[in-house]
Parts: sequence; C-alpha cells; structure tokens
Amino acid sequence: MVSRTLAAVVLVAAVSAATACGGDDSETSGGAATSAGKVDSTSSTAAGVGGTNDGPASMEAWEALWAEERAAVVARIEENGWGKSADGTQLTGPEGFTIDLSACAAGWSDTEGLTDTEIKIGYPLPQSGPAAESGGLGYSQEALFAHYNAQGAFTDVNGKTRNVTMFLRDDAYDAARTIPLVDELIDSERVFAIETTGSPSTLRTYEKLNQRCIPQVLPGSGHPAFGDPVNHPWTTTSSINYATEAVLWGTFLEERLDELGGQAKIAALRINSDFGASYHAALTAYLETSEHKDDIEYVSETIEPTAATVKDEMTTLAAGSPDMFIAMTTGSSCSQMVSEAAINGMKEDVPYKFLSSACKVTTPVQDLGDASDGWWTVGGALKDVDVEAYDDDPFAVAARQWVADIDREVSQSYNLGLYYGWTLAQGLQIAGQLDGGLTRSNLILALRSIDMTNPMLVGGLKVKMDGNADAFMLEGSDISYWSTDEQAWVQDSIVELDVQTPNCAWDQSEARCR
Repeated sequence: MVSRTLAAVVLVAAVSAATACGGDDSETSGGAATSAGKVDSTSSTAAGVGGTNDGPASMEAWEALWAEERAAVVARIEENGWGKSADGTQLTGPEGFTIDLSACAAGWSDTEGLTDTEIKIGYPLPQSGPAAESGGLGYSQEALFAHYNAQGAFTDVNGKTRNVTMFLRDDAYDAARTIPLVDELIDSERVFAIETTGSPSTLRTYEKLNQRCIPQVLPGSGHPAFGDPVNHPWTTTSSINYATEAVLWGTFLEERLDELGGQAKIAALRINSDFGASYHAALTAYLETSEHKDDIEYVSETIEPTAATVKDEMTTLAAGSPDMFIAMTTGSSCSQMVSEAAINGMKEDVPYKFLSSACKVTTPVQDLGDASDGWWTVGGALKDVDVEAYDDDPFAVAARQWVADIDREVSQSYNLGLYYGWTLAQGLQIAGQLDGGLTRSNLILALRSIDMTNPMLVGGLKVKMDGNADAFMLEGSDISYWSTDEQAWVQDSIVELDVQTPNCAWDQSEARCR
C-alpha cells in the first residue's frame, strides 16, 4: 500500500475558469481563471483502505448524532430570526442570504407539491442510453425514502406526517428531453421540488425553476454555476466542484514532476458537453497559472455523449505517450476507457490514470478485473457501499437492505444517490421543524444552513452551506486508487477545503464566472 500525505496543497482557485457554451453538439472555451489567492488544505496523514468505518458504530448512534445536528441547525435559524417575513414577502438566512418572495409569479404557492400525507419530488435523470447507470441515483433515493417514510421521519411542527414520493422520468442524459420533462413535473404533477442530473440539463432548467421559485435541490453536477446563492437562490450545489477537482489533478501531477523527470504530459478524453468543458477549462486555466506551466503539456480528445465507442480517441491519446491520463466523462464511456487502456498499453505505460468523480460513481471498477487496478480518482469523498470493505459500516449495511427491500440491486451510481437522498431527507426534516412547518422556502433555508455529518462521506467530512458566504455543500475529497487485491479504493489522502471555494455568478453569454 502506498502512503502519501497531501499536506499544505497550494491551490489557485479555478472556479471562475471558462467552460463551454452552447449545447451538447459543440463546445468552445474562452476566458480565464481569476485567482482568489492561495489556500492551504488540511489532509489525512496516512493512507488506508476506503472501507474503514470512521463514524458511529450503529444506526441508532448515527440517528442520535443526526438528531443533535438537525436540532443545532434549527436553533441557529431561530436564534437569528431567519425565515419568512411576517408579510410573506421575503426569506432571510445566513450571511445576508435573501429571497424576494414577492417576485415569485402570481399564484405561486410555498406549499405546492404537498398534501397532508405526501411530498412530491420530481426527478428527470438518465435511465436509458450511455448514461443509463445514473438511473441508480433515483432508485437509491426511492429506497432511502421508503425507509424514512416507514419511520414517520417527515412529521413537521404542525403535526402532519408525510411520505416522500419520487416522480422519476427518463431524460437519457439529453438536455433537450429534460426541459419538457421538467415542464411536465412542475405544471402537471405540480411537484414540491425538482432534482436534475448532469450539467447540461441543470444549466438549461435552472433559470426557469428560479423564476418560478421552485427548489432545485442537489443537482447531480459539480458545475461551478450552481454556487450562486444571490442570483439563483433556489438551486443548491451538491458534489465537489469540478473546478476544484481539476485543480487537484494539476497539483497531483506537479508534486510528481521530479519523479517523471521534470517534464510531463497530461492527456484527457472529455465528453462534449458543459460537464466535460468545465473540467477542461478549469484544468487549462490552472496549468496556465502554474509555475510549472512550461514543464507540463496538456492535450485532449472529445467524444459525444452518445458515442458507442472510445477506441479511436484512446488510440490517438496513447500514441502521444502521456504521463497522466484523465477520463473527463461519465457513464459507460468510463468503463470503456479502462478496458481500452488495458488493450492499447496505457495501463502499463501511463504512470497515473484518473477517473473523474463522475466516472467513479458510474463505473463498476470491481467488475473490470485487473484492467482497473491502479486507476486513481479525486473521488468526491464518496464511500462505495457495494464492496466488502464496508461490511462493518452500519449505514452501508442498512442501505443495502433498503435497496433490496424495493427489489433493486445496488450498483455504482447508488452511492451518489444515497448521498443526495440522505442530504435531502435531513433538509426536509429540518425544514419541518421551522416556523410554519415544511414549505419550499423553509427547505431552501434548511439546506442553505445545513452543517451535518453525511454517512456516505469518508473521513468524517461534512455537508455544509452558510447562506451567501459559502454556497458549496461539499469541499473535501479523497484522492484514492483502486486495488484489485483489496477490492477497495485505497485512500492516499483526504483534502478538506472548507469555505475555500468562491461563489460563482455564472455568465451564460461568456460561459464563465463573473
């Protein structure tokens, strides 16, 4: 087992890096990173197998901890007098967070999507096509909510006990399909809140949802555009920012330049969408500001989201003899890259091969045999509940049973779905204990104030937002590599960058943070 401490990592904030504009069929990049100064990260001091249970030893102990943490969030909100104004025209929250509720459309209801017994959550996400594995994000949330529904968890201060109902729709990772599905969910089903998956789909729906004052919670994307509590207060973040992930890739290579002879080449295969372009632009911007910029060459190839194969692109990149390869994609293309690397020689010839965090949550590396051994990831700190290393983790064991109870089988994307579902479940419970009980505005206030220990994160990392001061819910990650011998992600280090990611007022016309 390799042990390496990632201490005092110097990061140049690349959140304002340009990302692609336009649709999935083309992309252009422009602009540059704006430096927010240098920050030091804290990190673990030793590596270890990812399956170590570093939290409470039972579900009862976990639930007790979460009850305390929820109570602390509620107390902070009440002590500061945050919430909806007496005349119902304004919502206030931490660090100057406000929403002008009087600007919501005529006929808007703070409780639409609620009945005395039901909470309706709409979720268009891929259930077919190359990104079909992402369907597990929705199925795992159905399993988690079935458990909490049976526990009567969603009882608010008004004495109403409700069950969460998920309205899943298949958009096949096609933003053009997401838009009418969102319209159906908000206009016909009249859901309480919306979740979306993917940067393209979320970017193309968040203006409408914010104009309609409908919560767009925990979108399945790390695009920096969603860290905008001032201009898009109804859309929250969820996962590690793609720009932060890209900067960690660059830093990782810089720390190993001496080992590689002082110069190195990075090769990337990126999906042709806002998602892939965000990674590409952030890494480009970071390298342009690096003191080692003359020592690092960066090349990339693109694939379409619907591509059936990655063979040609991987062959081209392999011919360039890179020192580091990065898969800036998601879905089935990730497994194909691992397999192609084993065929074309990259597995042996490229010292460092990285799967994106989005690949990690959609790629069953344990099913790829020796081909996946030694691949790295900036993994977004997620546990993998389906590997034996987590057999002693009480939440992982419970989650497996919840999934079985709805006649599903855990697959790779279920991990991210459990992370999202648990966070939303806590937000709903906090909102229910605020003045007025569960409402759309109370849900947003709860999430903008959350500070809790998510059982799906390694190293005791927390989900935390703080109004206008901190819009990024997760600012830590593991840096790990897959071991076929251990059948687990082995943690090389854990990076914590709490409150270090600047908010992003996204400019659609320039495709960059302002």
